Amino acid sequence: MIYDLIIIGGGPAGITAGIYAGRQKMKTLLMTKEFGGQVAKKATEICNYPGFEKISGIELIDKFVEHLKKQESVEIKFAEVEKIEKQSDIFTITTTENEKIQSRAAIIATGADPMPLEAIGEKEFIGKGVSYCVTCDGPVFRNKTIAIIGGGNAGLEAALFMVNYASKIYILEFGPEINADHENKNDIAKSNKIEIIKNVSVKEIKGKTMIDSLVYQDNISKENKTLEVQGVFIEIGSQPATALAKGLVDFTKRDEIIVEPETFGTKTPGLFAAGDDNSGPYKQIVTAAGEGCKAVLAAYDYLRKLNQSK
Repeated sequence: MIYDLIIIGGGPAGITAGIYAGRQKMKTLLMTKEFGGQVAKKATEICNYPGFEKISGIELIDKFVEHLKKQESVEIKFAEVEKIEKQSDIFTITTTENEKIQSRAAIIATGADPMPLEAIGEKEFIGKGVSYCVTCDGPVFRNKTIAIIGGGNAGLEAALFMVNYASKIYILEFGPEINADHENKNDIAKSNKIEIIKNVSVKEIKGKTMIDSLVYQDNISKENKTLEVQGVFIEIGSQPATALAKGLVDFTKRDEIIVEPETFGTKTPGLFAAGDDNSGPYKQIVTAAGEGCKAVLAAYDYLRKLNQSK
């Protein structure tokens, strides 16, 4: 069987693409390890998605998926894609289980993965106090002292979520300023549990079987200091999950897929990239959804022209 379209990814871009593919009656397969992506795992409270004054990431994704499942021409397969190849006009998608599935067009909507801190002890203590997801692991740290690395919106939102659990929260920021929305900064200022430490570099995460401390360096004085913490949440950004497309696309220095800004097409005809994995400057839920829509409409036009040329 050859599908009209395969969509890789189950976040806002991929799900929206699936909904629009269903509306176009395209024979579609949506492949994903799980639904939600960073929205379900990291967006504790969303206040800027049209139609919802306030909603959690999990609730919003549940609504997306409910809508998706009403599209009769769209199949869903839970699998991890390892690579994409193209021969003639056919794409072959290979999973990590070495299953091969074919389509005439494809949309990469794999989003981005959390960026590691690369501090000493980070890898050793993953699952033993180091986490990249407050909504997943936050309740484990009830009545404990934690550090959140990163002073952007993600870091501040993580801290506001953890106010419900932790007894003390440190936010450690590399730069001299907190680069986040005013609303988030105002909410942080209202909490007596949260302390911000700026101009620091995290050097080491320490402990025995579990984390018990964190060592950071003051970027100005170069003095090393130690915080006694039982948990560390890393919120320093993300890196695009784009390795599966090597050989078919061009990349930015950050490994984002370079796309044409109107159609989100790549240098390979019939291959599109939507959401946080592409070179677009704005990484928002609403923009990812919009890109998923545009990519499907462009894929539909591509297939229509492909059929006319035969």
